[in-house]
Amino acid sequence: MKTIGLLGGMSWESTALYYRIINEQVKDQLGGLHSARIAMVSVDFHDIEVLQKQGKWDEAAELLATSAQQVEKAGADFLLICTNTMHKVAPQIQAALSIPLIHLADATAQRIVAQGIKTVGLLGTNFTMEQDFYKGRLTDQHGLNVIVPSEPDRQIIHRIIYEELCLGDIKDSSRQQYLSIMNKMAASGAEAIIEGCTEITLLVQQQHTDILLFDTTAIHAEAAVTLALSQG
Repeated sequence: MKTIGLLGGMSWESTALYYRIINEQVKDQLGGLHSARIAMVSVDFHDIEVLQKQGKWDEAAELLATSAQQVEKAGADFLLICTNTMHKVAPQIQAALSIPLIHLADATAQRIVAQGIKTVGLLGTNFTMEQDFYKGRLTDQHGLNVIVPSEPDRQIIHRIIYEELCLGDIKDSSRQQYLSIMNKMAASGAEAIIEGCTEITLLVQQQHTDILLFDTTAIHAEAAVTLALSQG
């Protein structure tokens, strides 16, 4: 079994999901008392969030690259960045490593394409929904048509992520707001919705809607297990 490297803490709420899903998957596949080999560094999300707000992405990249190198030194065979938004600096992090980085957007897109879906809605932080590092990758490298919410709806999505979900505050009223926005996106042609922030799955699961959801946290974690248990 290969050692999975996790760069977490953004937020710790979703990183805990990564840890649980990965270990559950390994147990399911290998049985008995098996659990995953994991090397993890969990950063202080406060420091990252401040740099996000200030637009200091180079400083954030340097901080995360240093932490990723610690994961590699701990014995990881490959790395997962346990957040969608900070894939904005994935190229800088990969450049600092000699082990491969498993890109969350690629893992998600491969699952979507395999199901024959062409047009998807994307929910996430404003950075993920508005900037090109994520949706551009989905379009340019995987041929997907990506729909994002209106500007007022993007503000709602973003606020709930940072002010509630990252703090573990799960409100039914917020779930209803998300579901309403998802319905609008479906009406605009989205065949499915990417939960493009690792915390969103804390609020909305498939049981809450008939719209097909792609849970990026679960997809990324499952991709890690597949690689960890693969031969060669």
